[in-house]
Amino acid sequence: MRKHILMKRLFIILFGFILLINCKFSYSHNNVINNSPETNSNEVLIKNFHPGEIWTDMNGKHINAHGGGVIFYEGKYYWIGEHKDSGTSNALAGIRMYSSEDLYNWKDEGIVLAVDPENSGSDIEKGCIMERPKVVYNKKTGKFVIWFHLELKNKGYKAARYAVATSDKITGPYRMEYSARSCKDIWPLNMSLKERSEAIKSFQDKEESGKENSVLKGKFVARDLKEGQMSRDMTIFVDDDGKAYHIFSSEENATLHIAELSDDYLYHSGKWIRILPGRSNEAPAIMKKDGKYWLITSGCTGWAPNKARLAVSESIWGPWKELPNPCRGLNAEKTFNGQSTYILKVEGKKDSWIFMADIWKPENQLDSRYIWLPIEFENNVPVINWNDEWGL
Repeated sequence: MRKHILMKRLFIILFGFILLINCKFSYSHNNVINNSPETNSNEVLIKNFHPGEIWTDMNGKHINAHGGGVIFYEGKYYWIGEHKDSGTSNALAGIRMYSSEDLYNWKDEGIVLAVDPENSGSDIEKGCIMERPKVVYNKKTGKFVIWFHLELKNKGYKAARYAVATSDKITGPYRMEYSARSCKDIWPLNMSLKERSEAIKSFQDKEESGKENSVLKGKFVARDLKEGQMSRDMTIFVDDDGKAYHIFSSEENATLHIAELSDDYLYHSGKWIRILPGRSNEAPAIMKKDGKYWLITSGCTGWAPNKARLAVSESIWGPWKELPNPCRGLNAEKTFNGQSTYILKVEGKKDSWIFMADIWKPENQLDSRYIWLPIEFENNVPVINWNDEWGL
């Protein structure tokens, strides 16, 4: 009997020991996956780009900065983008930022522009839509300025505004300044008096049919003159002379607008143009090489990918000429199943740019991926070749 009791106690002790070991292993395993503690920022975790795959930050979590852009400041790159949550495209947190010294390994700097609480009545109340944020640094004021596309809560995509936020520090926190539509009561530079008159007539003609014809005549420009032009998918571009430009989809997404910013980068200067009217471009990304401006966009097919588009001009003010799809390789006809968001200049490396795009997964936005690919030049025209893995 005593021998039976002793064996039973030994069995209980042995079982408890096995259970303890298993718990420790489970904790360790989960800790590796979630990587809750900060990893050593000096440790190189990633050495190459892997387009379309899960891209983890230095905490082991999938990077959450969609529709974003990158700025280089004091030896580091800073990547901002939309913080996405599963099951919705609405903003539940705000705009998130990451920092990196090598473009491969990114430290989470947290939410730098947070949504305001529900029922606050704020333009960026929790549940609004905040898309395609871009950050620039203004040397004259010493301010960091974020521009983004904003849709008001429970209004769908009717508001069609841009929004501006500022901070004294690149990592924030950023303060919301205002939101608005573009260039209220101002006609574009590249519409003649005759064209303006035709636009007003087109707007007043209730029986006119055909959206494309209406767009070409400038119907929506005239319609929105008093309230301001619609501002949706967008980017910000700072030229060599320090002048900055807001490039965005307008006129019910049918036409791109380019608007010059004020010297402090907080407002539009009032100088703007329409480009590629009626071509339905969105997701603009722009770069400049040897005096030429290169613009990559997408068509308008919702969350579904489509063929990338390319345009070139010798002046930011045009005229702009359309060129064929710059993508090459697997799924090139669908921009590698992605959509353009930004063109990143690699510092310290001559003629080196990275095409940034998003692979949207509307059924689970948290799982949306990133495509970063090198932009190369063939016959003095940019091309983007697919690579499963590549490095700088």
